[in-house]
Amino acid sequence: MQPTITPMETTMGATVTGIDLANMSTAEWRMVEDAFHEHAVLLFPAQNLTDEAQIAFALRFGEMELLRSDPDAKAVNISNQKPDGSVVQPGEHGYNALRGNEGWHTDSSYMPLAAKASVLSAQVVPSSGGETAVADMRDAYDALDQDMKDKIADLSAYHSLYQSQAKIGYTVATGAGYGYHTKGAPLRPLVYTHPATGRKSLFIGRHAYRIPGMDDGEAKELLDGLLEFACQPPRTYYHAWKPGDVMMWDNRCTLHAAQPYDYNQPRVMRHTRIAGDPAMDLAATAKDEAASGFEPTTSNL
Repeated sequence: MQPTITPMETTMGATVTGIDLANMSTAEWRMVEDAFHEHAVLLFPAQNLTDEAQIAFALRFGEMELLRSDPDAKAVNISNQKPDGSVVQPGEHGYNALRGNEGWHTDSSYMPLAAKASVLSAQVVPSSGGETAVADMRDAYDALDQDMKDKIADLSAYHSLYQSQAKIGYTVATGAGYGYHTKGAPLRPLVYTHPATGRKSLFIGRHAYRIPGMDDGEAKELLDGLLEFACQPPRTYYHAWKPGDVMMWDNRCTLHAAQPYDYNQPRVMRHTRIAGDPAMDLAATAKDEAASGFEPTTSNL
């Protein structure tokens, strides 16, 4: 079986076939790692990985991001299906979190250490909808005019899961729903330089909300405008899942978003997340909520 890498018809991404992720040779692993850096998004159809095999594959890229709620968990299900087989209903916390994932974002930007990469595999898929979209923030940066590049070169934004959920109507009290994110909002540059490739990319998304030294209205207009500009063809790819598919993306230079589906049907995705490099991805964090204007139960949005 000879691995084949086929670039997608977008500015990023490639489909990798002829490979068994659970049984890669050293040469095959190096090929996958190089392709990851070059293409930022990799699709591996019909892999049907076990939990253990997916975790082992993810660990090749670095340390796993651990959940404060369950430090022993290295793989989690992103699912609307409860243990008893029923599905979450509107108004429940799990439903709100899933709907929030439909906004363009990069994983863990609202935590002190942002994520390096994510690996997602399809277990159960709905009859229609539920795709995962990805967008290339490298090409988005390259496509900006020089005036905009100069404007954002030294700007940073706070990132908050509370504010991004509140923006779509899901407001909770501090600590009530997102216990891992209660100590202020991390501050991250709008332009990220990739440590492996040296390419610059936009680092934005739905969690970004306030820019120090800028009027809140102006900051919102800038961030919303950059997001709309960035997440357009030919920079976007929408993957229609089949059970067994595996897709991974580089959180440092892409955004992603789940697509709507009939929430009366189950959708179960297994997720493994690789932690970022503390030297590059550990953000400056406000010492307290007042320092960043971080008000999860009121609106600054």
